[in-house]
Amino acid sequence: MSTLVLALAAGAVIGLALGALGGGGSVLAVPALIYLLGFTPAAATTASLIIVTATSATALYTHATSGNVRWKTGALFAAAGIPPALAAATLASRVPEPVLTAAFAATAGLAAWRMFTASDSAPGRQPRPVRPARAAGAGAGLGSITGFLGVGGGFLAVPALVSVLGLRMRAAVGTSLLVIIVNSLAALAARTGTHTPLHWAVIAPFTGAAVLGAWDGKRLAAKISGPALQRTFATVLLAVAALMLTDALH
Repeated sequence: MSTLVLALAAGAVIGLALGALGGGGSVLAVPALIYLLGFTPAAATTASLIIVTATSATALYTHATSGNVRWKTGALFAAAGIPPALAAATLASRVPEPVLTAAFAATAGLAAWRMFTASDSAPGRQPRPVRPARAAGAGAGLGSITGFLGVGGGFLAVPALVSVLGLRMRAAVGTSLLVIIVNSLAALAARTGTHTPLHWAVIAPFTGAAVLGAWDGKRLAAKISGPALQRTFATVLLAVAALMLTDALH
């Protein structure tokens, strides 16, 4: 199968993940770029951030028009996470690649467990009031992990927004996209001087397919219940965690 076809197919899947689940784009994009398209880990990380930033912006617009974005909460998360993300990105450049891969797998597995155990389906359950200090603290922690692992952070933002701040799944999905965009831009800024090659012949079609997939993902999210979205999201995270952990141990 040609590289172009693979890039288009993988991009469409990543777009569906971002549009429907509000996260998982970068955690899926990095393995796709490495194992399907032959990118090095460093190049895949940078390319995925570009892809996910563009796709998340599209998905954010569609969720915002449906009223599923909590702008205040998302802004607190994003602003609090920028300095830790920059510092952690600098630290990550000094850590061996297998250690980063294993940390990535462990974090994805933890996020999946939290999604499986988060309670979002109780009929009478009301979202908790958003406390600025709590949101900022969770955002700073998320930014640190995002900067260290070099991914957009949606796969952590969604469970944090659900289980730490008590947002319902669809609101967490929409709000996480704002966090993904800001965290991804911060991570890209930290990588500006690394001179990592960017293969635009692959990145461009991958991004285009992902953007189109995000529109379909938003429509898919409207047809699936919150608990079903949580289970789907958690299952994808567990599969990716197993793949990355296996790779780190070899």
